[in-house]
Amino acid sequence: MKKFIVCAVAVMSCLSFIAITSESDPVTIPPSKQRFGNADSGYRYIITGDYVKSGIPLGMYHFAFKKEKNNLLDRQGDNADVRYDFNVVNAENGESVVVPNCFQCHAQFFNGQLILGLGNSIGDFTKDQKLSGFQKMALSYLKLKPKKYEAAKDFVTVGLEIGDELFTDVVGANPADRLTALLVTHRDPVTLAWTDTPSVQLPKQVIPSDVPPWWLLKKKNAMFYNGFGRGDFGKFLMGSALLTTKDTVHAREVDEHMPDVLSYLYSVAPPKYPLPINDQLARQGKIIFENTCTGCHGTYGNGDQYPNLLIPESIIGTDSLLNKSNYQHSDMIDWYNKSWFSKGDHPAQLAPFNGYIAPPLDGVWITAPYFHNGSVPTIEAVLNSRLRPKYWTRDFFTGTSPGENTKYDYEKLGWQFETLSAPGDKY
Repeated sequence: MKKFIVCAVAVMSCLSFIAITSESDPVTIPPSKQRFGNADSGYRYIITGDYVKSGIPLGMYHFAFKKEKNNLLDRQGDNADVRYDFNVVNAENGESVVVPNCFQCHAQFFNGQLILGLGNSIGDFTKDQKLSGFQKMALSYLKLKPKKYEAAKDFVTVGLEIGDELFTDVVGANPADRLTALLVTHRDPVTLAWTDTPSVQLPKQVIPSDVPPWWLLKKKNAMFYNGFGRGDFGKFLMGSALLTTKDTVHAREVDEHMPDVLSYLYSVAPPKYPLPINDQLARQGKIIFENTCTGCHGTYGNGDQYPNLLIPESIIGTDSLLNKSNYQHSDMIDWYNKSWFSKGDHPAQLAPFNGYIAPPLDGVWITAPYFHNGSVPTIEAVLNSRLRPKYWTRDFFTGTSPGENTKYDYEKLGWQFETLSAPGDKY
């Protein structure tokens, strides 16, 4: 259950589907109309909102994890006593429950500071997170408390039904795409009601990805690594509601907050590089970058521009498993075409592409590991492919208190790592 809780909020809902595109040249993604609101309200909704309506009864959470001593988000009431990546909300029957929030996957400590919007690259979604004997006992206890069990039932049902299909092989890789796909197979596309029997049989293989930082979204005309999230971004951002929503009534309530949430995401800025920069090398590097990199990744500084280009697999030649997994099955296409998310005056669509978007590079120094699959530990190895290790490991300590330093390499820009001769354990 712990693995499922940590994974839950990374999910983005996937919506109506149009034909898969296969091109031999880069494709420009056109902009689409978005809804905006109040950034402060969006932040408050993320850290206190009930977009997930079922979870762990508050008393049980405190018994298992104790009260949180560090109120990092400066929250009030019960929310002050739970970890930053959980919210306390009222279930439909009024019971207080603890639910995962967006910062499960979209925040990470770095040198003792919590960086909101930075993708979590230390999450553990491996098979070692299977339901423990204690957690099974907790479920048995809940059944003796009808009101508490009712408040937790939807969350527990989803966790037990699909939790064992989310395991990754290593720590740090995130199965959010897989979670989304599994959730929609158990949802009616029109009513969003849960069904115990999946409507689509997905392949068993889990294809995880690295979590991108939020501050890149403001430059992008489409969401996700292969740029397939088109139309209204808010419909994608509310995907965590699929964990426990019962119907489109709750979905519409969550959707009303998405203009505020998107405004907050657009306000998030990357942290500045903390060390001195060699100006002479930077000037030389700027010439090389402008001559070889800006065509895909854009320009930076005053008057910066970003081209929003999709690069076909035939050109980029990188790992294609992610763009070919989860969402390019005909049955899934049929689901998306009927989906509630594709309806109304602000619809969203999926436009799958056999390739990947060339991302903006704002704040790239802190976003290791690199590429959509997190396969490269440093920017030095990104730029020089001969330096890329086939197998490597790293220290996952990021420092959660002031003065504790993350094991980061500021020369090579990325994680300090150790090269291995063969695959090891999950770390």
